[in-house]
Parts: sequence; C-alpha cells; structure tokens
Amino acid sequence: MSAPASVRVRPFAGHLWTLSGQLRAALAPPPVPAARPWTTLLEDPVAGRVRLGGLLGGPPEADRLLLLVHGLGGSVASPYLRTAARAAAAAGFATLRLDLRGADRRGEDYHHAGLTADLEAALASPVVARFERLSMLGYSLGGHLVLRYLTEAPDPRVRAGAAVCAPLDLAAGADAIDAPARWPYRRYLLGHLNEIYAAVAARRPVPVPVARARRVRRIREWDDLVVAPRFGFRDAADYYARMSVGPRLGALRRPALLVSARHDPMVPAATLAGAFASRPPGLEWRWSERGGHVHFPASLDLGLPGPAGLEGQVLGWLHAHA
Repeated sequence: MSAPASVRVRPFAGHLWTLSGQLRAALAPPPVPAARPWTTLLEDPVAGRVRLGGLLGGPPEADRLLLLVHGLGGSVASPYLRTAARAAAAAGFATLRLDLRGADRRGEDYHHAGLTADLEAALASPVVARFERLSMLGYSLGGHLVLRYLTEAPDPRVRAGAAVCAPLDLAAGADAIDAPARWPYRRYLLGHLNEIYAAVAARRPVPVPVARARRVRRIREWDDLVVAPRFGFRDAADYYARMSVGPRLGALRRPALLVSARHDPMVPAATLAGAFASRPPGLEWRWSERGGHVHFPASLDLGLPGPAGLEGQVLGWLHAHA
C-alpha cells in the first residue's frame, strides 16, 4: 500500500479532471457491449419485496463475472460503469451492472452506503449462480459498499474486489462535500437523490414530505431526515458511525484494491487519512497524483498488471486474483 507522495498540492486539478470527464461523457457517452435486462427480488423487513434491476452482458462463454456498482445517485447508465463494462468484456469477464434499489427511479425503495443486502441478493440470483468465479468493482459509494461487503460474509465464489474513489469515513466525507466550495457537487447529488425519493414517495409513505426533502441543502441534513429514519439509525451521526467501512478494513475477508486520487474534490485525501494510518493488511491501496473523482487519464499507470488506464489497471489486478 503506497501513500500519496509529498508534492505541491494543486487544488484545482481534481476539479478539472472531474468536470472535464463528466462533460466528455455527456457529449459522447462511452459505447458499451450488448447487454440484456436482469432482475431479482429481495425481501426487506420494512419495504417488503424489493425488485433489483441491472444489465447482464459480456462474452456468453465466460465463467467469471464482474459485479459493477455505481455511486450515490448513479445507475447502470453512469458513464464509468459503461466504460468498465466495455473493458471487462474485452478482458473476458461477463458483467452485471447493478442498479442499487431506487437507482432505476421506479420507486420501491432507496439505498445507503452500508446496504450490502443489495449486493448479496444480486450474487445469489439464479442467473448469477452459473458463474464459478466472481469479482466486484465499485465506484465512489459503490466502492464503499464493495469494501464493506468484503468485511462481512462474502459469497465463497468471490475472489476479490476493487473500489475507485471510495469514501471510508462517512462523517468526514459528508463534512467535506458539505463545505461551501463544493456546492456544485452537492447540488448534483441532491438532485439525483430527490428524483429517487420522489419516486418512492409516489408509492408508499416516506419519512418527510417530498417538498421538505427538496429544501435540503446539505448531505448530512439529507441523511438525518431521509436515510436515518428509514433504516433505523438515530441520526446521521449514528448512521456514519455504524456503517463507515474504514474502521472495519482490518476484517477484510478477500483481497481488496482501493484506487484514490490525491486531488479528488468529492472524496478528499484528508478524509482517508485515518484508514491509511491503520494500514489494513488485506487492502492494496494505490494513489494517483493525476485524476479527479472517478475520472483519470488514459495513460494511468498504477504499477499494476494490465494495460494503461484506470479500467485496464484495475481489471489486470482483478484478473490476477480471479
């Protein structure tokens, strides 16, 4: 596990990488291999029967599957999942791009950063049962979910998991994104969360009225009003303390890779310092001086097996552990 080098901080570099990457994806969405719709059901103690959806693709003869998990407010259509699916298919992986509950805007429920039940249900689904080897790759909040899942009781077929730009301390992450200078990212996230919440409110009772939720201007306030009461936490602080994966990384049950950007504007390096200091033995941690939140240069070399670029490097590492 290598720490970020002590170099001159470039506070705007991460913003440029993040925003330019999003702009490029919006203007020219990454192509993706053919995929077919996938669904499964799970039983939630509060919401009852919840349907999960996604897209299953990749080489039909593949005996290994890569589960791809999006970030907060994202979905199977998120550009980084499309890029990962294309790279995984070229590497011989079948892929399941998973919509966490609520991501499809169909209103059955919504998710949070520790809700690994969705990952368990996806891997236990009949369509996934035929695969002999499983790997996992999550981005941002999806990366947090993957890491947390690997500290619990992972499916015995799971060989390894990787996380890109994942928060490790949810309280520190919320405080960082709630900082005044990060209002564009916060507004973007809250806009997507409100879409998901409104769809749920149209189907069943929710903790606060949709109009009240739309007045939320901070992530911590959202977690206090919307997430905590739905999932049985006292408040946002209780949710963060109980769900943050950072203190649990010593309990990893499978090899895990974390890729972080030193100048990530949404998951600042300072919010990861506590977990880095503990040096979890099951975690291989690579930092990049170039890149922003889930966006990196095409020439990225993390010293891992595989071709240059984020997906090439990560998939090379996952292939070596498959």
